[in-house]
Amino acid sequence: MNGFHGAADGSHSHDFLGAGHDANARRTRWVVLLTALMMVGEIIAGYATGSMALLADGFHMATHAGALGIAAVAYAYARRNVGNPRYSFGTGKVGDLAGFASALVLGVIALGIAVESALRLASPVTVAFGDATLVAVIGLAVNLVSAALLSGGHHHGHGHGHDHDHDHHHDHHGHHHDDNNLRAAYLHVLADALTSVLAIAALLAGRYGGWVWLDPAMGIVGAIVIARWSWSLMRDTSAVLLDAADPHLVAEIRECVETGDARIRDLHVWQVGPGVHAAIVSVTGIPAETARERLHPVHELAHLTVEAR
Repeated sequence: MNGFHGAADGSHSHDFLGAGHDANARRTRWVVLLTALMMVGEIIAGYATGSMALLADGFHMATHAGALGIAAVAYAYARRNVGNPRYSFGTGKVGDLAGFASALVLGVIALGIAVESALRLASPVTVAFGDATLVAVIGLAVNLVSAALLSGGHHHGHGHGHDHDHDHHHDHHGHHHDDNNLRAAYLHVLADALTSVLAIAALLAGRYGGWVWLDPAMGIVGAIVIARWSWSLMRDTSAVLLDAADPHLVAEIRECVETGDARIRDLHVWQVGPGVHAAIVSVTGIPAETARERLHPVHELAHLTVEAR
């Protein structure tokens, strides 16, 4: 058996963080700061004016600030432990773990908004349209600034250059959804922006048209949209955490190796960081070195182990 194996003993780097990791971390910290300031301002103003709308939105912002804080901590932890030998394939999936946690928080927020909206449809309450509209406009402005900060990290790549028994390909070009930690932060900002837009429309309709019922109705619409985002993020991050193989990548690997004189006996492919994967390939019919050469065009593979039998 001719195998090419590596060890998690620091003999070579297992840095599978996205190329935009540090920049995305800085953007996320700024968004956490903006969200926290908005949250504190709303709660103080709510107590000062006696406005329940202000207080409710302030505590709602607190949940988003907490979720965004998780994203910021995940970036810091992944960077600090990138060379930790305890993590056999690095810390590139820490962001997916944080993204999954944020998806759960988004789901809880959606459920809370839906329940509160349904209760208000059944038992309408007096709405301070002026204060509430002002809060929604300020909140929307903060969310637009936060979205602009996070949108700078939508496109990023990943690169490695190693000369070891493992193949570490480079020149991979990722996209926004590769970094699920950034995606989670972005979705929290979008969720806040969506609720602000719907709230502004409903509050204006209630103030000038008397359509008081539209405010809780828009709340239910927003809850449904946020729940869909939550499910999408949960589905994608859980697939990474459970090492689900990308069927397109598996097919590409087989197409590159199995050209008539070789057959893959065993194949394992899993994601180890934003947009990058590891693979263990067991082949018959050709030397391991030949198989590795055939897999050079597969730029998604950042860590490749080949064994020939």
